Amino acid sequence: MIRFDQVGVVYDGETTPVLRDVDLHIPEGELCLVVGRTGVGKSTLLGAVNGLVPHFTGGTLRGRVTVDGRDTAHHPPRELADVVGVVGQDPLAGFTTDTVEEELAYVMEQLAVPPEVMRKRVEETLDLLGLADLRHRALHELSGGQQQRVAIGSVLTAHPRVLVLDEPTSALDPTAAEEVLAAITRLVHDLGVTVLLAEHRLERVVQYADRVAYLPGDGTVVHGPPAEVFRHTAIAPPVVGLGRLAGWRPLPLSVRDARRAAAPLRERLTDVPVPPPRRAAVAGERVLDARGVVVRYGPVTAVREVGLELRAGEVTALMGRNGSGKSSLLWALQGSGPRQGGSVRVLGADGGPAADPKRLSATRARQLVGLVPQTPTDLLYLETVAQELAQSDLEARSAAGPTAAGPTATGQTAASPTTAGPTARQILDRLAPGIPDGTHPRDLSEGQKLALVLAIQLAAAPRVVLLDEPTRGLDYHAKEALTGIVDALAAEGRTVVVSTHDVEFVAAAADRVVVMAEGEIVADGPTAEVIVASPTFAPQTAKILAPLPYLTTRQVAAALAPAQAAR
Repeated sequence: MIRFDQVGVVYDGETTPVLRDVDLHIPEGELCLVVGRTGVGKSTLLGAVNGLVPHFTGGTLRGRVTVDGRDTAHHPPRELADVVGVVGQDPLAGFTTDTVEEELAYVMEQLAVPPEVMRKRVEETLDLLGLADLRHRALHELSGGQQQRVAIGSVLTAHPRVLVLDEPTSALDPTAAEEVLAAITRLVHDLGVTVLLAEHRLERVVQYADRVAYLPGDGTVVHGPPAEVFRHTAIAPPVVGLGRLAGWRPLPLSVRDARRAAAPLRERLTDVPVPPPRRAAVAGERVLDARGVVVRYGPVTAVREVGLELRAGEVTALMGRNGSGKSSLLWALQGSGPRQGGSVRVLGADGGPAADPKRLSATRARQLVGLVPQTPTDLLYLETVAQELAQSDLEARSAAGPTAAGPTATGQTAASPTTAGPTARQILDRLAPGIPDGTHPRDLSEGQKLALVLAIQLAAAPRVVLLDEPTRGLDYHAKEALTGIVDALAAEGRTVVVSTHDVEFVAAAADRVVVMAEGEIVADGPTAEVIVASPTFAPQTAKILAPLPYLTTRQVAAALAPAQAAR
């Protein structure tokens, strides 16, 4: 169905090819999982399937890409629309109508599908993706996860033979992600749809894959059965990492398979002291005090009289299903978002009196509370990455004052604007190394954009750091670097709140978990107690080794290290 024959792609102005000598054949009715670190060319590989590369992106395409017998070099995307459906990383950028129902029908209108067929397909898709209650809602009013489900649904209504999905579950809560992946799997198994899917949260999707295409970063593509390819990849989900650590063959791809193989490992770990999943948190003084916070959008109440205390040195994960009010609460705490009731008080870094960020100037508020939004491009407005980073450093140092001194986002001390301290560029290189200074921010992958905005915000080192889905688009290595950044911020006495659906990141990075539902806090406690008690939020390692209290493969490796060293 999809065939790459000696394919290479070189973009204009570049000498190094993004793809080179790619030979890949994906038969009809297969789900091929595309994996690799951020920025290695996964989006380019996907874009070549429907002709976006090179018809839209520019550059030079060598070799031949065919889809259902059509050569993409001679068929632009509009001539492949009846065969290939594409869902990109940013759903909002692809919407063309105003409401959910209109968006689901739009592609069918362009393909001249009869009205009676259109109505039937819309109803089927609403039910398939759990969107029936949202059918008349405006697209801009939806949460990020809800928008992503609509984007997937708008493609499914056209009944394409090939589906190309770029991180389809990145903004979805675990339950919604399972529902979407189950729907995609049904299309593969029951209707013979061919799916090419790129995803960083491999723990969610690897068990569904028939084939894995791994991009190591040198332009080539290594492909084959998942258990074979993942034995040597630089990135792997926790279930595979645990299998490598324990020496299991074949490598398990699902929690069920891993539990069947894990009995000897559980026995070895039974009497071994359990290493902590992360540094020991020392909660300090209360930095933020929110009481009775209310957020409404017209008749919809997104946050219902929420009270929340945040303490210095603590990392808090804010979790809950899509639409539960997480983002609305973060914006209300930061001060830029609507807040119809309640109060927010943030303690100043200089020991000054507490203040409400909503009542301060933007510069002063940034010193108290920094927020990285779900859509990072909202904060990018300059022409190059270098300009964005330089402007961030300038604003951060100007806000600090000419003689201010204090800890920075990397644990070092900045004494003045002229002191050679850590910069936004240094923070960016820890998250997503290798991004050229001259690149336009809009040309970056979604993961690279997020890393850039995160670096920009962290350069100011605010007392309270709010991150809305910061791991979206980040690979496992980048998430490890992000965990290090978050730890450093907490160690400096700052408080960090991470709104996320990424349970593996929470297990490694959070001291405390707060769960929201329908605008209210329904759970609040230490990470291990909250996430292990929930089948939805439990990480893979916890599921595999239960009842042993392990959350991450890093803990398991640390526990086994003394025994292995003694051999």
